[in-house]
Amino acid sequence: MQGVLIGGRYRLTDAIGSGGMGRVWRAHDEVLHRAVAIKELTAALYVSESDQAVLLARTRAEARAAARINHSAVVTVHDVLEHDGRPWIVMELVEGRSLADAVKAQGRVEPVEAARIGLWVLRALRAAHTAGVLHRDVKPGNVLLADDGRVLLTDFGIAQIDGDTTITRTGEVVGSVDYLAPERIRGHDPGPAADLWALGATLYTAVEGTSPFRRTSPLGTMQAVVEEQPAEPRYAGPLGPVINALLRKEPATRPASDAAERLLAEVADGRRPQVTEVYVPPARQPEAGPVPQETREHSRPHSLGTAPAATVPTARRRRLRMLALVVAFAAVVGGASAVLVQQWDESRARDGASATSSVSPSTSPSPEESIPATWVRKDDPAGFSLSVPSDRWQRKVYGIQGDLTQIDYTPDGGTHFIRIAVDTSPDFDDPYEHQRDLEEQVQRLAQYQRVTMEENIYRDRKGSLWEYTWTALESDPGDYAGPRRAIEEMYIARDGVEYAIYMSGPAADWATTREQFKTLLQAWRPGKPS
Repeated sequence: MQGVLIGGRYRLTDAIGSGGMGRVWRAHDEVLHRAVAIKELTAALYVSESDQAVLLARTRAEARAAARINHSAVVTVHDVLEHDGRPWIVMELVEGRSLADAVKAQGRVEPVEAARIGLWVLRALRAAHTAGVLHRDVKPGNVLLADDGRVLLTDFGIAQIDGDTTITRTGEVVGSVDYLAPERIRGHDPGPAADLWALGATLYTAVEGTSPFRRTSPLGTMQAVVEEQPAEPRYAGPLGPVINALLRKEPATRPASDAAERLLAEVADGRRPQVTEVYVPPARQPEAGPVPQETREHSRPHSLGTAPAATVPTARRRRLRMLALVVAFAAVVGGASAVLVQQWDESRARDGASATSSVSPSTSPSPEESIPATWVRKDDPAGFSLSVPSDRWQRKVYGIQGDLTQIDYTPDGGTHFIRIAVDTSPDFDDPYEHQRDLEEQVQRLAQYQRVTMEENIYRDRKGSLWEYTWTALESDPGDYAGPRRAIEEMYIARDGVEYAIYMSGPAADWATTREQFKTLLQAWRPGKPS
């Protein structure tokens, strides 16, 4: 794409960022002779025509929402255009990095600096709310720290304009699950207080280096948001009381935007804020709502997933992290991931539908692979290549969410399956430590037993191999009850991308599946499809 002219005037120069929704390019405006940023919605390549129409509508809504806000802390949107059958957004180019990148690089941000950042984000939100726009996806990745010291809020892609219901559907929950306010998870209509709650969670992440409610599954995270208090911040200093106030469960008890601005200004000036305590009635027993009781029992394990959608609910969400609920909400498309389709974190995933994208098969393996002639190579659009035992193994998009992409291949609807997880921003630097963390959650599976977990070298990189067994229960959805087994190779490539190559099937024919896994590892190719 480098060098391509978009809209007859914007020439792409180099890619400067990417996520589950798309890619951001630096470009040159050949009419006004200035540098701009252009968001390419690559997600449109993998969705149906009807979903493309929704994505285009959301893109226009993003531009419309941003255009209504006149503030120096909001990234300016210059134009929206169509190219190659997809929407592209032309924006102000901000030289710098996101708050998420800063936290990842530094570990955490000092409280005074975090307060300064939060102050500008709050001012941007106040301007948006005054214009009748809710952002609905405030998070560290959408806070830009410019090299010249400015702080800007970006990505109004799932913003809601007051009075505009043409895009939002009944039952839709949008945003990044780590930063969803409790009232939104409960299914209530959000107000400005929901954006302030997300700001509180963003500031907590900035000073602590981790989000306050993240658990090892989206259901676990959402349950924590609704029912649990975050761990007391250890590094927040004078910003701690402000964060705690913004993270109050009930919207009415959070500081209003003017009061929050005063509190943040006090911390940014090196003073201790005067936070007003509020009376909060004793907590009642949680009402049945978007997180059904039968689902909560399976809410913790995350990551790559130990079983297909119809097999073991606990395991299949193992690597979801911020993906989506399976049963809690209505289907929705646009700007984020989906399960049935559900939206989180500016990406898209589809569960319960085929969601099949074009795959280029080839039966000509390279000489070094020495794989059986009957195996079929698949150059996956998600950016990797693998071989499967036969053409009967069909592709399904399990999830495309932010930095995490998950693709399944199965010959029988999920009894046996391969799952590939590609994480461009992994939470762990060590694959072995990552798998140990996951095992703590997966031990809740019925009759879980580790077969092996050992560090190894894979593709000349540090990796870890994990194999285990469990029993799928009759009460679990699907017809796959009985002993099952799974194996996963996880490693981090030289470019920092974490790959998890996973295979699962019934214990009765595990010898065959285990041999197939060895061939799978031998034929695996990371990186962009050839």
